[in-house]
Amino acid sequence: MVLIRESIVVLFMISGTFFFFVGVTGLIRLPDVFSRMHATTKCDTLGAGLIFVGIIVWQGFSFISLNILIVLIFIWMTNPTAAHYIAKGEYQRKYSTLEEEDNNDRA
Repeated sequence: MVLIRESIVVLFMISGTFFFFVGVTGLIRLPDVFSRMHATTKCDTLGAGLIFVGIIVWQGFSFISLNILIVLIFIWMTNPTAAHYIAKGEYQRKYSTLEEEDNNDRA
């Protein structure tokens, strides 16, 4: 039984690490803010989820597991929200400068 539980934990940890690696690769290789943010947000949320679920399985169901689950829920709520506001700020910054350039060209 212990071997099965440890195998599941290793599977979750390796999967989470893989998604973190893919997110970092996307951050380095993709061209603009929106693409980079999409890669890192999705992969970090999934990677953290898989690693934390692996820790919960390894720890067993206890008070510590409940705390880890609360942290995981917090990450699942804040990571997409932060990415949304970063994208919104970049979108407004990018298109407000384009409007200023258009107004300068017309003048």
